[in-house]
Amino acid sequence: MMYKQALIVIDLLYDFVNPNGAVYHENNEKLLPKVSQLITQAREEDTLIIFMRHSHRAGKYDPKTLTGRKNCLEGTGGDELAPSLPVDEAKDYILKKRRYSSFVGTDLDLILREHDIKKVLICGTKTNNCVRSTVEDAYHLGYDTVVVGDCVATDKPEVNEIYLYDINRYYGQVISSEELFN
Repeated sequence: MMYKQALIVIDLLYDFVNPNGAVYHENNEKLLPKVSQLITQAREEDTLIIFMRHSHRAGKYDPKTLTGRKNCLEGTGGDELAPSLPVDEAKDYILKKRRYSSFVGTDLDLILREHDIKKVLICGTKTNNCVRSTVEDAYHLGYDTVVVGDCVATDKPEVNEIYLYDINRYYGQVISSEELFN
């Protein structure tokens, strides 16, 4: 199948979206219905769907697990996709990542190039970390980059807005989900 574009869904995982998660933020949980709707719409528009899972190796050296709150550890369930997301395991890609950027240490770029994707749509969490890093790398790799502004979040709305402003100014376009497919 030929796809027009790809939707990269970043880190909508148990530890971020569930009140019992290690680094839960209410803003992330609120994204789930809107992102689920976005995924459904994207499929209707011949969009390749790629889910990114921040995942740290349990019991093995990983510098990220040496400081701060431990989260998204393999085997804990913290790195599992939110069950409300409409994942089609037969068609969608689900990739693990160990760094903020979805491109570093994964085969995301290879998958996009194999499908001749030129345009990436990005949603998920956290705008100031994993979303921003992925956007910057997509820009540097030459992708037409669009962030779905009402489908990204971080801990504080004002931080979210600052990063969306910066992304829109330097790295790509920020548009709403309503604007995206109309």
